Amino acid sequence: MCTVCGCGTTSIEAGERQAGRTETAEGPHRHVHDHTHPDHEHDHRPHHDAHGDRHDPDGRAPAHSQAHSHAHSHAHSHAHSHAPGADVVDFGAGLAGVHVPGLSQDRIVRIERDILSKNDAYARDNRAFFAARGVLALNLVSSPGSGKTTLLVRTIDDVKLKFPVAVIEGDQQTSNDAERIRATGAPAIQINTGKGCHLDAHMVGHALETLDLSRGGVLFIENVGNLVCPAAFDLGEAHKIVVLSVTEGEDKPLKYPDMFAAADLMLLNKADLLPHLSFDVGACLANALRVNPRLQTLVVSAQTGEGMAAFYAWIEARTGVAASRASAARAG
Repeated sequence: MCTVCGCGTTSIEAGERQAGRTETAEGPHRHVHDHTHPDHEHDHRPHHDAHGDRHDPDGRAPAHSQAHSHAHSHAHSHAHSHAPGADVVDFGAGLAGVHVPGLSQDRIVRIERDILSKNDAYARDNRAFFAARGVLALNLVSSPGSGKTTLLVRTIDDVKLKFPVAVIEGDQQTSNDAERIRATGAPAIQINTGKGCHLDAHMVGHALETLDLSRGGVLFIENVGNLVCPAAFDLGEAHKIVVLSVTEGEDKPLKYPDMFAAADLMLLNKADLLPHLSFDVGACLANALRVNPRLQTLVVSAQTGEGMAAFYAWIEARTGVAASRASAARAG
């Protein structure tokens, strides 16, 4: 569940994909998922007790005969600021950095801490899985339309003879992108998140149970197109790579700073379109480095191949490190 929007109904393609089946996160790996009701507490007894309109004496059979209201009155506070003399109402100014109607800032922080601590436990399991196999896991994040899938297809075609590649695809609906990846010959698993706006480590762990992942290879995780929520969720990856296209805006790093702060590499994609745009590459890179001074940046075009060799070299260097660490661990 996202702390802000509460997203998260997931289906993951499995080995039965060839028979046209998909399976939910519940099966065949049965889990007990606890849940909370963050803004209130209740049990599951008939709540009509509260207004004295019992359905039956045993509370078993619903049998309404009277129209009545279920309205609940409540009060809650909103943390936001009105900067003096400015036309800004800032709902990100509170302790939690976000506003959720009906929840206090302290309550939001507690919920976020609980959700992320569970996610982090799954992420540690995924990271250990990758480390034992010498797999370099890269989490690609961007807004919709940045060209992530096109970039991935070109990358796989260009590097698949150097090292094994596999892909986990995240989208709200459809398996379109996974099909594009499979056309390259690389194995791919689609995770559909339903209303969810990001992948989490638990989803990725399920996908790993059926994905053909070779030792010493690279796993690309194409996250759901969204520059907000994926920043907060560790999937167990070695690096987040943020993909920004020149058809967006130079100020995207300033508007969505959490994503650029969480990334280790920024690919500024669609460079082939620059002659047709007024996009200022220098200003964009400066804005990204203002958010994250340690961020590495490459200007690339997945269409023409411009700058892609540098990206492949970046990957290959880190693939070697992952494989060496796995070998050392096995020897030790």
